[in-house]
Amino acid sequence: MFAWWGRAVVRWRWAVLAAGAVVVLVGALWGLGVFGRLTGGGFDDPASESTRARARIAAEIGNQDVDILVLYSSPTATVDDPALRGPVTAALAAVRAHPDVAAVTSWYDAPSPALVSTDRRATYVLVRLKAPDEDTKVAALDRVRPVLAAASPVRTQVGGNVPFLDVANEQTSKDLARAETLSLPVLLVLLIVIFGGLVAAATPLVIGGLAILGAFIAIRLLNTVTDVSVFAVNVITLIGLGLAIDYALFVVSRFREELVSHDVPTAVARTMATAGRTVLVSGLTVALALASLLIFPQVFMRSMGFGGTFAVLVAMLAALTVLPALLAVLGHRVNALRIFRRRPVAFSGDGGWARIAHSVMRRPVLYVLGVVTVLVLLALPFLRVQWGGFDERVLPRGAEPRAVAERIRTEFPAGSVGPIDVLVSGGGTAAAAEVTRAVEGLPGVTGVQVTAANERSTLLSVTYPGEPTSSGAQHLVREIRSLPAPAGSEVLVGGRPAADVDMLDSLGGRLPWMALIMALSTLVLLFFAFGSILLPVKAVLMNLVSIGASFGVIVWVFQDGHLSSWLGFTPTGFIEPSNPIIMLGALFGLATDYEVFLLSRVREAWDRTGDNTASVATGLQHTGRIITAAALLLVVVVAGFASGGIVFIKLIGIGMIVAIVVDATLVRLLLVPATMRLLGRWNWWAPGPLGRLYGRYALRD
Repeated sequence: MFAWWGRAVVRWRWAVLAAGAVVVLVGALWGLGVFGRLTGGGFDDPASESTRARARIAAEIGNQDVDILVLYSSPTATVDDPALRGPVTAALAAVRAHPDVAAVTSWYDAPSPALVSTDRRATYVLVRLKAPDEDTKVAALDRVRPVLAAASPVRTQVGGNVPFLDVANEQTSKDLARAETLSLPVLLVLLIVIFGGLVAAATPLVIGGLAILGAFIAIRLLNTVTDVSVFAVNVITLIGLGLAIDYALFVVSRFREELVSHDVPTAVARTMATAGRTVLVSGLTVALALASLLIFPQVFMRSMGFGGTFAVLVAMLAALTVLPALLAVLGHRVNALRIFRRRPVAFSGDGGWARIAHSVMRRPVLYVLGVVTVLVLLALPFLRVQWGGFDERVLPRGAEPRAVAERIRTEFPAGSVGPIDVLVSGGGTAAAAEVTRAVEGLPGVTGVQVTAANERSTLLSVTYPGEPTSSGAQHLVREIRSLPAPAGSEVLVGGRPAADVDMLDSLGGRLPWMALIMALSTLVLLFFAFGSILLPVKAVLMNLVSIGASFGVIVWVFQDGHLSSWLGFTPTGFIEPSNPIIMLGALFGLATDYEVFLLSRVREAWDRTGDNTASVATGLQHTGRIITAAALLLVVVVAGFASGGIVFIKLIGIGMIVAIVVDATLVRLLLVPATMRLLGRWNWWAPGPLGRLYGRYALRD
């Protein structure tokens, strides 16, 4: 099947290249327009109690969201002095008159100690917008911002949820451009070193560009029927470029190897029969691993799943169509424009990588114990992980929304702005009073106030010590929800701490299903690729140990704060739970990618010789340099993103770098050969019925 496909691509090479050019053209002219259409936010579960509470509050009482916090301050004047009071009240009059503003709450209208700093030289104002959703609110912010500023010498700083989203979206775009600027020149240099010539080195970048633009087209089409988060762009560029380079590296290397002893059409056909088959198995496995993110209801998570899946599938299709067509046209010219000549790689079992494999297989138990010990030590910090929601500290230092939040936390008596909202619907004032008394009696509650009310519903605001992202705030949400509702009424708990609780519950409830989808898809695909029961199970276990090591490192770095000054972020003391889940989907697929590269060559050698030890050595000799080069190139791509300003993108990047390095060195180079030596002929064992199933439906020629 795969050799036939290679011959078909050779025959229709110009048509295939024309189709690829159309994809590039449409992607450049239309697909890139997706940048202005993607949504910000999308972190909430639409079915959660906090989301339902927010919708019910808006329907029964009116929208109570605080969209913008405007902090006015003076180095000398107090809030009572005309030098501060006059410019601020003049600005507030203009804000109230703006057509996009629904309501303004300030100390000058209703004096509240919470709105004035302890030195009385600063006050913040709460602004609510008329826009119905996050995207239209961000657009409205641009129109409102000019009237927010008070006259000199008063200092004006703008923060709150909507400015936070605006800055996060802008920073994401900057990080993306910066990552591409940093990584592409380095990638080109490394590819020239790997291939020794400009033509061969350019082919992976061509496929990478095609993968990214093709995925942008798919995301823009998807965006016409559902919301897609702006963060999908990051995962498309990261995964699309990284895997396209991996696949192109593998295919071009095999083509150059086949070209030594075959003509061009035959070399393309043989490349598709071997490397093409490997790319198909890897692409499907990685795509299914990332598609497991689609079971989560949050738009943010689903967008990452869509973006990653589209990027992998387009990269895989490009490597199986456009790349072999390009190689058929280039032929021996793939080796043109050599910068230097590389020494031919030894493809027997006697090269340097084979010697490493033989050394490992002479002492397999010692290597297994040593590597597992290192991986366990790396993973141990994950046992004390603390989960919490993200806050303004994910933004770079100096970002205005972060500065506003930090000043309110340290300079104002009430500290952070993030009360727990309790909606009492039905039952009248008696029900509201009963709920108020019950909540006031809970440990950790510092106050309960009526924020808004009508004949049917009452909204209570519950304050507490500490941060909205703290475990204490989350525990208090659960305690309030456990209180019985008064007869004839319904109680819904919302607000920022409740949203964090709901996110933890939502992610935790679906995580086992995600793991099951990834494991089953990997087991099935690897069985049909290699005809073994034990190798797919071992592959899943190998993936988990390398991912576990990366999880331990991110806890040590991002939760505990080690290396924070060097990496340029502020530690929070907890990990936002969606980040490891996104890493799990991406890394599980990438680790399987390298496993498939290695096992495909081991299986080829096993089919020829039936010698397990020699097959493992030969497989590692063929793929060791390619896997190492692919890992190095992927690290460069990921490092470009890890250098950005958004902390959770940095966290995912650092975690991926650790996992890639561990997987390409300790796992593939040492642990896999050692375990395959211990298993011996059992590596390729399958029960009779499954063996017959493999013989009939195997993914091979």
